[in-house]
Amino acid sequence: MDIQFELLDLLLVSPVLVLFLASIIPLTMKVLSGNRETNTFSTFACGLGGVIAATFLTAANYGIQKTAFQEALRFDGLSFWIQMTVLLVAGATLIFSKESSATNNNQFSEFVFLLLNSAIGMMVVVWANDLMTLFIGIELMSLCLYILIALSSEERLSKEAAFKYFVLGSFASAIMLYGVSFIYGTVNATTIPEITKLAPDLMETNRLFLMGVILTMLGLFFKVSIFPFHAWTPDVYQGAATPLTAFMSTGVKAVSLAFILRFFTMDILLSEHSTPLMNAVEWLAALTILVGNIAAIMQTNFKRMLAYSSVAHSGYVLIGLLAAGVGGEALLGASGVVFYVISYAIMTLGAFGVIGLFETNEDSMIDIDDLKGLAQRSPWVAACISLFMLSLAGIPPTVGFFGKFFIFSAAIKQGFVWLAIWGVIGSVISVYFYLRPIVLMYMYDEEGATVISSKVLTQMAITIAALLILALGIFSEPLYKAVLANMGSLFL
Repeated sequence: MDIQFELLDLLLVSPVLVLFLASIIPLTMKVLSGNRETNTFSTFACGLGGVIAATFLTAANYGIQKTAFQEALRFDGLSFWIQMTVLLVAGATLIFSKESSATNNNQFSEFVFLLLNSAIGMMVVVWANDLMTLFIGIELMSLCLYILIALSSEERLSKEAAFKYFVLGSFASAIMLYGVSFIYGTVNATTIPEITKLAPDLMETNRLFLMGVILTMLGLFFKVSIFPFHAWTPDVYQGAATPLTAFMSTGVKAVSLAFILRFFTMDILLSEHSTPLMNAVEWLAALTILVGNIAAIMQTNFKRMLAYSSVAHSGYVLIGLLAAGVGGEALLGASGVVFYVISYAIMTLGAFGVIGLFETNEDSMIDIDDLKGLAQRSPWVAACISLFMLSLAGIPPTVGFFGKFFIFSAAIKQGFVWLAIWGVIGSVISVYFYLRPIVLMYMYDEEGATVISSKVLTQMAITIAALLILALGIFSEPLYKAVLANMGSLFL
């Protein structure tokens, strides 16, 4: 019987085993060939093949509700949907990286190895049913990203971005680990089920446990750029290679938000003594939306504008996380968060993929004004950019509109009416900077940046993303119902 359980555990984690195998093969071949990068396409094909195989293995685990490895990992609806999102992000990033001059160089095998292992760390975070497992997953994900950012051939900004991300990321990890130690000191356990049993009572009676919860939350908030832990975001996003920026802004955010959702469902917000903590998180959500949107208005660089935009979107999701953590209609809040994370990943991947179409070398900087007259030079690319911007702004019938609709409606049902109104106000403010690229593309005739026609795979990827935004917007109900049907186990 024990052997059967062990085999089932291995089957459940088989996607990460396949990803690791796919990552190690190109690196091994490079070592055996005298440390020469012989064929980047074979490296790309091996990495993408691993992602596709991992996707099929994940799909085969659909509907499974189980813990594995002595309850260190948990497989449920939340882990399934976010894991599929991570694999989508990893596959798109590989495509962008293959055609990017900042990543497709004589260290491409190392790049693919680190990228896929960072994705493995993301999956561990999604599966984590134990705070120590969470820490291991976050460190695996982050350490790979630190090195990936520094690997870029760009001399100044990438090194600065890697250093900032490393120092601030290490500081945030230390804060989170300090909080975990407080929680362990009071509960004598680090598994989420054990903590959940005692959390409501301890929130009322034990200040050490309360401090542990706060510190752990602060460490997680850094990963998703919640105000005031967002200052690293624009510098790191601008300095990193564009494919990596797409990877960080979607994958890292998706898995971190997923675990915050799992953390909030530990009933830490249900105690009467949790009201000040909940009020603080409400104000953090409001300030994150305000700061992100106002700062984005002031940007001229396209990547920095999207970076501050991602800060604002973290604020929107935090509203949904609050709605999922206070009982009552918590299932609606959790489902809204997962739907929003999926839609945000598609929108943002497309937006950063478009930036890659204009970059001629690793030092290229694309300003918003460079898009002037693009509708005449590349009508289809301009149409795709327009869809991405409209969806990020939350304009119907795109998927971005329904993502915000599900979160705000859940917030209203849970009593966070003022936050829902604030989210709508933030969305109205964001329309200004999201519509600016569209106006420049269609209302101006000046010459600007030119699309590199040789990047065929990237153009295909952003086309698929644009079509998905429309399709999932028009047919959002089936996806939302599928997410809703699988999220009930999160509250068992």
